[in-house]
Amino acid sequence: MIGRLAGRLDYRGTDHVLIDVGGVGYVVYVSDRTMMALPGPGEAVALYTELLVREDLLQLFGFTSLVEKEWHRLLMSVQGIGAKASMAILGALGAEGVSRAISLGDWTAVKAAPGVGPKIAQRVVNELKDKAHSVMAMGGMPGLGMGGGASPSEGEALVESVVPVGPGAAAPVRRHEGSAAAQAEALSALSNLGYGPGEAAGAVAEAANAEPGLETPGLIRAALKLLAPKG
Repeated sequence: MIGRLAGRLDYRGTDHVLIDVGGVGYVVYVSDRTMMALPGPGEAVALYTELLVREDLLQLFGFTSLVEKEWHRLLMSVQGIGAKASMAILGALGAEGVSRAISLGDWTAVKAAPGVGPKIAQRVVNELKDKAHSVMAMGGMPGLGMGGGASPSEGEALVESVVPVGPGAAAPVRRHEGSAAAQAEALSALSNLGYGPGEAAGAVAEAANAEPGLETPGLIRAALKLLAPKG
């Protein structure tokens, strides 16, 4: 399995590039968004790759990050989504945009990708809403545990730190075990989406206090709704 290529960009096509790695040229298909991020011919380039194997075809698909690659693999698990549709979705939304759309159940955002109709877009959101939190949590915040996840005590401390304490304010509510782990995973996912630690922790704390039994996917969706622009 070819998981990553690093070499010199020799050629840019409309939907693929040719990368020279030690004298061997690899044709790698990329999304429009990835194509725009790549350097010019003759410059150094590195891409994470996924190899599609069929009876009559071998194709390499390239991604600028492991998160984008994992989204491609997850999207491909949805019935009716092939490599072309997956790359179209990632090209239109990017990894962060896909994360946000899945978390909010926003199938109209997925439908904006070329060639993706409303039924397929709804299927993507419905099938992935409970599977995607592990991909959203990749990367995570600095200082958290391996794989972007925090230990329950770390997640608990982050959430507790933003709950106001003082005259007229309720004391912080400490979450334990499963609840704390869900909050830590939600914090990591929101950080990976670009939210600051303070605003992410505040939204997670508010969502957890409103619905204490929420697991990670529901907690992420509730926090994103709180963080969405008002008006």
